[in-house]
Amino acid sequence: MKTGHQMPKRPENAKDSNEIRWKWSSFEELSKVKLYDILQIRQQVFVLEQNCLYQDIDRLDQSAWHLLAINKNAQLMGYLRVVAPGKKYKEPSIGRVLVHPDQRKKGLGKRLLTEGMRRTQAQFPSQDIRISAQLQLQAFYENAGFVPVGNPYLEDDIPHIEMLFSA
Repeated sequence: MKTGHQMPKRPENAKDSNEIRWKWSSFEELSKVKLYDILQIRQQVFVLEQNCLYQDIDRLDQSAWHLLAINKNAQLMGYLRVVAPGKKYKEPSIGRVLVHPDQRKKGLGKRLLTEGMRRTQAQFPSQDIRISAQLQLQAFYENAGFVPVGNPYLEDDIPHIEMLFSA
């Protein structure tokens, strides 16, 4: 299942043309303030906005890399985490992908995912990337080169589908 998508390299903590600074951090490198910001926006989006009570803090954050999309006012506008192979799936995985409600429909989600895939491919070359996508976002991930694997399923009462990006 080759997709032919290759992500160009970029500096680790570079700004893009829309004044978003991409900040990659291991769990240990996250300041208390940034960790609080991450947990707050994850709760805002995944628990409150989606009206879904679930255990967000799942012990995978400590071994993950975290991508923060930070605006010129140092506010967190987007986030995702990259979990190493063998921690959740046999492949590396991208998860907890979110964009601040004020920044949706402006292309930040696509840029965030592209940067996350770039980092994942750099850190884990020649390995596929697996995600558990909300079914309503399947087309978004397909546009990035992911393909569905298996059948839809419920995760925390929200329809999901596993998807794979082939290296």
